[in-house]
Amino acid sequence: MGFDAQFLGVPAAMPRVGGADAPAAVELEYLHFSVVLDTARRLARVTGVNVDGPSLIDLPRGDDWRLDERIPADWQAGPEIYARNDFDRGHLVRRRDPVWGAPEIAARANAETFRYPNAAPQASGFNQSKELWLGLEDHVLAHAEAYGLRLSVFTAPVLAAGDPPYRGIRVPLRFWKVVAWNAGGRLATTAFVVDQAPLVDTSEVVAPAPGEAPPLGPFRTFQVPVSDVAGLTGLVMPDLVAADVLPSTVAVTGWRPLASFEGIVL
Repeated sequence: MGFDAQFLGVPAAMPRVGGADAPAAVELEYLHFSVVLDTARRLARVTGVNVDGPSLIDLPRGDDWRLDERIPADWQAGPEIYARNDFDRGHLVRRRDPVWGAPEIAARANAETFRYPNAAPQASGFNQSKELWLGLEDHVLAHAEAYGLRLSVFTAPVLAAGDPPYRGIRVPLRFWKVVAWNAGGRLATTAFVVDQAPLVDTSEVVAPAPGEAPPLGPFRTFQVPVSDVAGLTGLVMPDLVAADVLPSTVAVTGWRPLASFEGIVL
């Protein structure tokens, strides 16, 4: 059960919630992945999934979203958030990522991705766009399948103070992803930030909080230093920061806009 920090053959621990935020966080273990839920924001602070490229199984999607009965319903952003609007229940741990192993195991992992702690409200144009979230997820999974790789993938919304209020939650405007793999016996990582701000309609205009990055613009994806993800989220991830491939391979002057996913540095 849950995310395995030793899955890659080199240690790759999930980012941690630290400081004053820690009491509001609860870790939920599922098959091949874990979700650390912020019970105040009712959304995940971080998710971690182990992806076994050679053992992935293609199963029918289904759409049976459920609350996690192990925790109170009011800790979760449930079905009322997604009713009668343009928001998708956006998987954080992508449905296909933990679906590997024996058929009965893969089927259970597939079903467990449809739990509300593993969802965040995503504008449909964001969640389904090949240029944005779906395109990035497809690229990461195809890379694991094509090269027979094991990956550990960490994903969550950026839970910022300036996120617009909506139906008792605050809708996150940015999402981040850190991908980790074993590069010849050493840990390697890279990170991405994707923005849905121009697509979110909560009928309110909310300015970015002081010190936050401005909206990145529609249909733009950035490869960023892992340290910037740590700074944006307040999560503790020193080993992932130290293993970042981006600063060692390119001269980094700000975030790298990706014109195509073939431009990703791995």
